[in-house]
Amino acid sequence: MPSVFFLRRGATTCMIVTAALALTTASPVLAQQPAVAEWQFLESSTTPPTESACYAVGIRCFTPQAMQNAYNIPPLYTQGFTGKGKTIAVIDSFGSSTIANDLNVFSTAFGLPHLCGEAGVTCSPGMPTFRILQVQGSPPPNPPPPNQGTGRENHNLWAIEVSLDVEWAHAIAPQANILLVTTPTAETQGVQGFPQMMNAIQYVVDNHLADVISMSLGSTEGNFSSASLMGLRGAFVDAQANHITVIASTGDSGTSNAGKTPVKNPRVVPYPSVGWPASDPLVTGVGGTRLCMDATTGLMVDNTSPPTVCQVFLGQREVGWPFSGGGYSILFARPAFQTTLPPGSTYVGSSVGAPGPNSNMRGVPAATTSSGTGCGGADPCSIGWYVVGGTSCSAPQWAGLIAIADQMAGSDLGYINPALYAIAADPSKYAHDFFDVTVGSNQVSSIPGYPASPGWDAITGLGSPNAMNLLPDLVQAVSGH
Repeated sequence: MPSVFFLRRGATTCMIVTAALALTTASPVLAQQPAVAEWQFLESSTTPPTESACYAVGIRCFTPQAMQNAYNIPPLYTQGFTGKGKTIAVIDSFGSSTIANDLNVFSTAFGLPHLCGEAGVTCSPGMPTFRILQVQGSPPPNPPPPNQGTGRENHNLWAIEVSLDVEWAHAIAPQANILLVTTPTAETQGVQGFPQMMNAIQYVVDNHLADVISMSLGSTEGNFSSASLMGLRGAFVDAQANHITVIASTGDSGTSNAGKTPVKNPRVVPYPSVGWPASDPLVTGVGGTRLCMDATTGLMVDNTSPPTVCQVFLGQREVGWPFSGGGYSILFARPAFQTTLPPGSTYVGSSVGAPGPNSNMRGVPAATTSSGTGCGGADPCSIGWYVVGGTSCSAPQWAGLIAIADQMAGSDLGYINPALYAIAADPSKYAHDFFDVTVGSNQVSSIPGYPASPGWDAITGLGSPNAMNLLPDLVQAVSGH
């Protein structure tokens, strides 16, 4: 996803560098941690950094307004479609002790509506809400004492993820309710941690506490047995039955994802891999691109400003992000909705060297974190603005789009995958509703990756949304009106 602003910690905000809103179909995920990458502390000013400050470190930072423009969302706002009356559940480990304040500063800085539940906000009747749900209790998100552990249970490291998820769901659907659902154990490789994640989602589904569920997390698919995974996904089955849309980011490691062993320095899975839950056919997996639009307005292609990749691919509004998860499942067969794809699509259906079954499998469109001032031990992170890269930003933004579509429909769309592919299979609608991303690759190591191509491909999926056109067609495809 493109660079975006977000608030982290105290009375300041953070920036985020991410890949763009590319829609994928299933994707690889680096487990053991949330799907944020390339995060970097920029400054501790009370106002967001200037674009020149972003350019100075080789990145492009988008405000909510620029991001909205880039994906043609404002015409929907003009019609009154803002997600009002709908609720987005954001699933994260541990939570953040400052999120209510962070959200308030973020909303103030960018002129977004305030939510009842933000720090210092006086609630009024009919006002959208921000709430925190701790289904199983939640330990304080404090930094751990020095230890020789793996770092997977460092509560404070999830604080950046929490702020990113909450703030960018709000940035896209500014009048939707947001429910932050926290769990007391981090999701890690395989089944450890995931039962509590799935129990929390099950609680949300059983009580219909949300219309859309956003998960910026995942674990390498091959670290689950088929039986253990099938035992975990019951909440997704129930979400489908209850018309709740489930969205997950594909991860930030390209096709190179971590195995389970050795525990402190796990080996890379020796074949192109994807991550779950994004690989689940009942989940809409979303990946990422580099957005090369003007960072101030979001309205035109800019091939002059950083990052370098935007200067290389002249005339391209988006470039496939190398670390975006994507590829083919080793557990789920190709679903019926993926049998018809836009013209020119590249669908392989297998992963070189992967165990069987490895033919005609579910297709899915994950990055290495870079170091920088911030979450290296502060409580929980340095106060200030951050820029963060990763598919973590894609899931809450797509959740915001679906909340808007639910409002437009007057009911919950629920399981949207068949409808998305039905739209994309119509050449005229595909050209009208999606920005097709045709350049880039997600190979980041000796593990083979996948190139972007016309139509569907295993790094950018169907492409990114032209929201003004896509959402009405999505409503019609799901609900018939």
